Order: sequence, then structure tokens, then C-alpha cells
Amino acid sequence: MIAIIDYDAGNIKSVEKAFMALGQEVVITRDQETIMNAEGVVLPGVGAFGDAMEKLHAYELVETIHKVVEKKTPFLGICLGLQLMFESSEETPGVEGLGLLKGKIIRIPEGDGLKIPHIGWNNLSYPNQGRLYQDIPENSYVYFVHSYYLQAEEPEIVRATTEYGVTIHASVEKDNTFACQFHPEKSSAVGMKILENFVKVVKGEA
Repeated sequence: MIAIIDYDAGNIKSVEKAFMALGQEVVITRDQETIMNAEGVVLPGVGAFGDAMEKLHAYELVETIHKVVEKKTPFLGICLGLQLMFESSEETPGVEGLGLLKGKIIRIPEGDGLKIPHIGWNNLSYPNQGRLYQDIPENSYVYFVHSYYLQAEEPEIVRATTEYGVTIHASVEKDNTFACQFHPEKSSAVGMKILENFVKVVKGEA
């Protein structure tokens, strides 16, 4: 069973439908015991960093998420979910993130005709081999919606990058902890393959 963490940060139903389309049992929950007992856990999200952290604290989910990661349950952050997994964000100075991974979230710089937020399809490069990208060719396109992006402190955890005025760390993997800045659930066949590869990790097949 895959638990999708519900902390009032949107984007949940499309993630649920995507995993259900892959034949997975899915529960949307903020119940700590359910999350702890899940085979895999997903932290989706759209919206503001500070508001989201406030809700995770309000629902007493911060410690639960840390425990899930510590016991190496496969864990996937999506979009804002990726950003929350790091230490801080320029969007909300002074607010600490979950700190599961080292790095910071910074605003995409204004530049030559680049619109902020960055909305649309961009291709991926793979600086390091990642389990989520098995059988997905380099330069495959995925769908982004964001104004802030990740600068990971540990280059070895970065599994996919894209270019949008700057090099964006688009996906990371460390142990059984994964995250994507883009929306795999909105990225057509490529995105479904990424989620399928996460399911393989959950099932112990990758």
C-alpha cells in the first residue's frame, strides 16, 4: 500500500489516480500509524513553502516523515514536496524545511524572455544513474510548474537536471528517498514510467 500524505497542499487526486492506474492500492491520509506502516510514502504538494511547513507541523507529520525516511521506506517528494525535503527556501526566509537532504531552494532568476513561474515541458539530463529513470531515455520531456528550484549540496544525489536559465536539480535520490521537481503524474507516458519505477522500488524489484 502506498500512502499519499494529505496536509492540505493540493495536487493529491492526480497523484492518487496515477498510482491507481498502475494497479496500486493507495490511501490518502495524515494518520501517522497508516503512514508508518505503508510500503511506500508520497509527499506531493503545490503552493508556498512556509504555508506547507506550517501545515506539516500542525498535523504533527514532521517527525513521522523523518521516521519513514530513517527506516528507509521508499519515499517520493513531488514538486513542492521536493522543496520541503531540503533545509530552507528563499520563498520563506527563516522557515526551516524538513532537512531530510542538504541543499536550499532558490528563486529562478529573471532572464532573457524566461517567464516565472516556469510552466511547461522541459527535457532531462542524467548526471548520475537513478533508479527512477531506468528505461527512460535521456532528453525525455516532463512537465514543470515552479518559481523556485533546488540547489542540492551533494552533487552525487542529483539524478536529473534541466535547463531554464540556470541548471535546475530536477530530481534526487539518496538511499530510498526520491524527489522530482516536475510532476510525473502530469508528464504523460514518461511520467507514468517514472512512477512505475518508484513502485518497483516499493516492491523490492529495483
